[in-house]
Amino acid sequence: MKYGDRCWTWNEYLSGAESRAAALIRMADTDRPFHVGVLLGNTPDMLELMASAGLGGYVLCGLNTTRRGEALAADIRRADCQFVVTDAAHRPLLSGLDLRGIRVFDTSTPEWRTMITESLGEFTPYRHVEPLDTFMMIFTSGTSGDPKAVQVSHFMVLAAGMALAQRFSLSHMDTCYVSMPLFHSNAVVAGWAPAVVTGAALAPAKFSASRFLDDVRRYGATYMNYVGKPLAYILSTRERCDDAENPLRAAFGNEANEKDIGEFSRRFGVIVEDGFGSTENAVHVIREPGMPSGSIGKGAPTVAIYNSETISECPPARFDESGGLLNAHEAIGELVNTTGGGYFTGYYNDPEANAERMRHGFYWSGDLAYRDEQGWIYLAGRTADWMRVDGENVTAAPIERILLRHPGVNRAAVYAVPDERVGDQIMAAMVLYDHGGLRPADFSAFLAAQSDLSPKYWPRYVRIALALPTTATHKTLKRQLIAEGPVAGDGMLWTREPRGTEYRRIE
Repeated sequence: MKYGDRCWTWNEYLSGAESRAAALIRMADTDRPFHVGVLLGNTPDMLELMASAGLGGYVLCGLNTTRRGEALAADIRRADCQFVVTDAAHRPLLSGLDLRGIRVFDTSTPEWRTMITESLGEFTPYRHVEPLDTFMMIFTSGTSGDPKAVQVSHFMVLAAGMALAQRFSLSHMDTCYVSMPLFHSNAVVAGWAPAVVTGAALAPAKFSASRFLDDVRRYGATYMNYVGKPLAYILSTRERCDDAENPLRAAFGNEANEKDIGEFSRRFGVIVEDGFGSTENAVHVIREPGMPSGSIGKGAPTVAIYNSETISECPPARFDESGGLLNAHEAIGELVNTTGGGYFTGYYNDPEANAERMRHGFYWSGDLAYRDEQGWIYLAGRTADWMRVDGENVTAAPIERILLRHPGVNRAAVYAVPDERVGDQIMAAMVLYDHGGLRPADFSAFLAAQSDLSPKYWPRYVRIALALPTTATHKTLKRQLIAEGPVAGDGMLWTREPRGTEYRRIE
């Protein structure tokens, strides 16, 4: 590990993990599930406790450090945690919570250090695990509802790490820069796991767009993982002539758009590979060479797009001469795994969510998509992204992709707000590279020039924001934007008449 000015060898890492495991095993109540919650940032303590669970044979529960109050307490209780391990930075989050029967440890205290010291040399695993036993519970990001605890198996983590190590030719000579939160699956399977299976160095960090390049150079990072919008955040910083002079050679993640992938690769001289996946790890789509603009790839043979009402496969998408989707009502459906859950072994303590996810023997992802006649898949948003505009079903993602074509747009989110009469109106929230660099008239002209954007799909309201609300994993929190409605927030609000094409600023 490399953290700040300190380095740990592999043997020191394992020794530290064993002593932590031994301390927790010694105090465990064998009549209760041996689940250890961790409320920590990306620190050596967090990495040590991850290895401790792997060696010790008990279950680690990653607690979201952005959750607060009763929501955090409910996560801890839902995961049946015996212990919660935290530190001085996060201990205040537990203040006042009803955690009866749950013992809390603070890694910054003398008590914790004494426990670890007394456990040196005493390690015996709590139990020997099988490949599909749960290694870690990881809560979903909660963009469309309450987070659910996904049971992530030892096999899933190792298989992902080995696949990525092979794909990027990682070895003990590499350094993996892990700045995505380690309580989330992306950092575990795409950051930590490749290092563990290869012996590469690990450099845990808190994500910062302004410090990103300094960290990469400081730690000699050659590989990084990401999820959500980090590439866009980094690209919003001022470009320098020496940005490409860095050791980074590969970045892997999901949910970046084509513009950001291309720009990040050019600016920093790095290979960027982006795929589609989720914490459940049941549906995978990887970008491939030669795929058309807007597509995310073709997916495995078990990946299909189904109508959730008729339980039938959706027909291929048809496009007009400008690339506009002609048959959205029948082509857009939900991405499924037709053979079941794949590596997904279920949500913990949530039978209703498991039943909903695994209907009719399929795994239903909750993601909308459509597929062209050649098999290329295009995302259309989450199931909650359906909008009913002038009697027609519309989805958000195709409009977002068009808005991001504008060179001045850094991030965009499209969502529904209520129509004055019936149905929905389309609203877009955008973060610009230059907050005052786009005028309403210029935006109207840009939309008019997009031949694959129906005038019906022009946003009725446009919010020019300084930032968009996000989850801890850098995914846009649309439900908050929807709840706020057509307001300017910290920026500006534009609108147009129902049948008009000219935007004006609302003072």
